[in-house]
Order: sequence, then structure tokens, then C-alpha cells
Amino acid sequence: MNKKLSLLALMIGFVMCCPRSWAELVVEVTKGQDQAIPIAIVPFNSAAEAAESFDVAQVVGDDLARSGRFKSMDRKDMIDQPHTGAAIAFDDWRRLSNDYILVGQVQAQGPDKYNITFELYNVLNRQSLVRYQITANRAGLRLASHQIADMVFEKILGIKGAFATRIAYITVTGHLPTRSYKLLVADADGENPRVVMQSNEPLMSPAWSPDGQSLAYVSFEDRLPSVYVQQLKTGERRRVSARAGVNQAPAWSPDGRKLALTLSTRDGNLDIYTLDLTTQALTRITDDPGIDTEPQWSKDGQSIYFTSDRAGGPQIYRVGINPGDKPRRLTFQGAYNARPRLSPDESQLAFVTQEDGGYRIATMDLKGRGDTQVLTKGRFDVSPSYAPNGAVIIYASRDHGRGVLALVSSDGRVQERLVSSEGEVQEPAWSPF
Repeated sequence: MNKKLSLLALMIGFVMCCPRSWAELVVEVTKGQDQAIPIAIVPFNSAAEAAESFDVAQVVGDDLARSGRFKSMDRKDMIDQPHTGAAIAFDDWRRLSNDYILVGQVQAQGPDKYNITFELYNVLNRQSLVRYQITANRAGLRLASHQIADMVFEKILGIKGAFATRIAYITVTGHLPTRSYKLLVADADGENPRVVMQSNEPLMSPAWSPDGQSLAYVSFEDRLPSVYVQQLKTGERRRVSARAGVNQAPAWSPDGRKLALTLSTRDGNLDIYTLDLTTQALTRITDDPGIDTEPQWSKDGQSIYFTSDRAGGPQIYRVGINPGDKPRRLTFQGAYNARPRLSPDESQLAFVTQEDGGYRIATMDLKGRGDTQVLTKGRFDVSPSYAPNGAVIIYASRDHGRGVLALVSSDGRVQERLVSSEGEVQEPAWSPF
């Protein structure tokens, strides 16, 4: 029983150790990809027009630069500012060592309606790669800018962009006994944060529904852990699990009809269950004296990855959801491997591993020989979550004694931090497309 309570205290401690205040996140690239692709993102409007409407090109350029895969040309080095493909002097832009150029215009169509036209060209062969038009109101110009960046990213790299997606995360304000916990949702670049839930008791483990319309999370507002599901558009929330003991680590099934949860029996044993959100029917998935926690569904909904110490220390297992299915251990390297998170294409498994006394983010190859790669070098890197395109993993870390969010590409070549100017952020979860 003490062992089970110790695990719960550790999980709560990840939330409660961060007493500072909250502010908007700022992305900083700490390690970019070698030979980043040079691209010119020409301003879509004059300076005066951009100030009056919105600087779409700046957001697009920032998105691509922050990916670590592109080197965006400084505006002061641009010899011209064409807005259409017909006006591009390709030889001049090639001499400035640009491989690609993006041009466009933002035109007001009414009191609150804007028309964005843009074109992407390969500078070397003058080939037109993308021609597109987006209509948005003023409030939607930032989202439209992220969508443009997504199209450029995909066309050049062949990887679907995720700039127009969102992240959820937890912040903590104040000091005991007057701390305030917030669950927030923001754009993938940290902009436009909004509070989904605020409480004087800990909030933890946010998880996105497959349609991106709801969040499941754990709240201690009744002094005991309970699992809630909250719709983002309406704010409607309902408590779906408040059973005696532990209610932790919700994870949505691919069809959005069930949650996998960590629940405790009367003797304090922690096991994995599935909860039907319509009928409230519980199905026990694991039954072992060890600690079974941190579930993650397979994409077909027929099996669950989870953390267990049944072999003496935290390791990752996979088990089918059908009666009689036996868990299969996946990790063997090292004494600590936990918090499994599956990549969108199921080719990789991200998890927290212990290396040289620190907790770091690693990945396992699920399609080949099962090779493991440690991606980060921090002392306390936890809570990995894949971007919906599988190209990046967001996670919680520590920087100069305070909680920050960080990102690493799934191959480890690009690293970034999302830093709050004030305070602590943790427990990130990346939305679906």
C-alpha cells in the first residue's frame, strides 16, 4: 500500500513542485538542423498595410524558422518585395542563395473580411509549387498564416505541417497555501493562450479527444483525484470517474467512446481499466500486484501500451484489450522506462528513460529492430507528446530551476524551448489535426 501511495505522491509532485506565475510562451530554437533550407518569405503588404491589417508573412516566416528546418531570409537583406510570381526576378533571388520564395497579398474585402493570395516558387528552376487563396476575418488571420506555413512545409518537405494545431498544458501561480492551477490551450507556437479550467487544487494529465473538441484531465478540486471531460467550445464539463482511491492518467480511445484510466482497488493496487463514456461500464485490462499506469491506446483500439513495475522497476508493456490477453514487455535497456506515447504512424514509441541520473526523452523503433535513441540531455525531461504529424515531440523540462516546455524533432536533430517569461509550465499535450 505504501508503494502505491508513493507513486501517487510522485505523480502529484510533478504538478505541485512549480510555484511561479504564468505568462505567454515564447519559442526559442536551441538546436537547428544542419543545412537548413534557405527560403525568402517576402512581406505580403507594405509596412503601413501590415500595421493596419496583420503581418501574415511574418507569422509564416516565424513558423518555418522555428521548425529548425528552414532558414528564413532577413527582410533587410531583400533586394525587392514582389507580391506576385510575375514580379519575381528569379536570377537575383538565386544569387542571394534562396532555394524557395513565397510571395503574396492581403486585401481587405469588407469591414472584417480579408482575402489572402500567395504563391510558392522554386527559385532554382522557377517552378510554381503552390498557388492558393484563403479568406479570413481579422481574428482568423493568425490561423490562416499557420495554414499557409503548413502548406509550404508539406510541399517542400513532404511532411504534413502542424503549425495550425494547438497544445494544452498546465501552469501554476502563487505559493502554498494559495496556489492557483490552470489548464490552458494555445496555438502550437504558444500564442493565443486561453484558460480552460482554473482551480486552487492540482490539475494534471490533459488528454485531447480524437476530434480535438474536448479535453480529459485530472482534478483534485474535491481533495481527491477525479477525471473530468470538458468541451472546449462550450466549457461544459462532467466528472466521469470519481471512484474511491486513485483516478489517474486518462487516455482517449481512437473512436472517442472510451477512456483508458489508472484506477486503484480497495487494497491500493493500481491497474489499467477502460471506461465507456456512454454507459459508465468499466473493463479491467491488467490485474497484477505491481503498479500499472500511464495507458496509451494503439491506433486500432485493440491494445494498450502502459508502464508497470511488475518486473521490479518501471518498464513499458503492451497488452490486448480482449479477455485473457497477456502483457508483453517492450523495454529492456535501463532500469527506468515510463510514460509511453505512440507516434501517429505507430512507427515509434516515445517514453521517459533514466540515463546518467537524469530523466530524458527517448524513442523506440517499432517497425524495425526495436532500436532505442535518447533524444534529450536534460536532468528532468518528462511528459512526451507527439505532434499530429509525428515530426516533433513536445515535453516538460526544467530550465534554471523552473518548469518549461521543450520540443525535439523525432530524429533528435532539432530542439526548441517554449519559455514563459514568468513562472512554470508543464504536462503538455499536442492536439490532433
